[in-house]
Amino acid sequence: MEKFIWAFIIGGLICVIGQIMMDVFKLTPAHTMTTLVVAGAVLGGLGLYEPLLEFAGAGASVPISSFGNSLVKGALSEAESTGIVGVLTGIFEVTSAGISAAVIFGFMASLIFRPKG
Repeated sequence: MEKFIWAFIIGGLICVIGQIMMDVFKLTPAHTMTTLVVAGAVLGGLGLYEPLLEFAGAGASVPISSFGNSLVKGALSEAESTGIVGVLTGIFEVTSAGISAAVIFGFMASLIFRPKG
């Protein structure tokens, strides 16, 4: 039960940070999302995101900052095994399922609803 509470608190704090960035600093949603992805990547690169994942579980793995951590994690693991080329292949290997799902579901939604623009 305690794990659920911490997941809720940590996930909520990440979302509050994003909301503050949009409301107080007047950043666009795209800038906010990019900042959270980069923050997750930096924390992952410094080895600080994994302990947060272990502590908060889904509270840290569901927000967009986890995507940045996944990018760095994939790049670093492939770079260790295959060298500098592995940086690029590792990024796509780890995150391809999420990116593919976003593209496919976005396309399906555009077929069902009338996109503007």
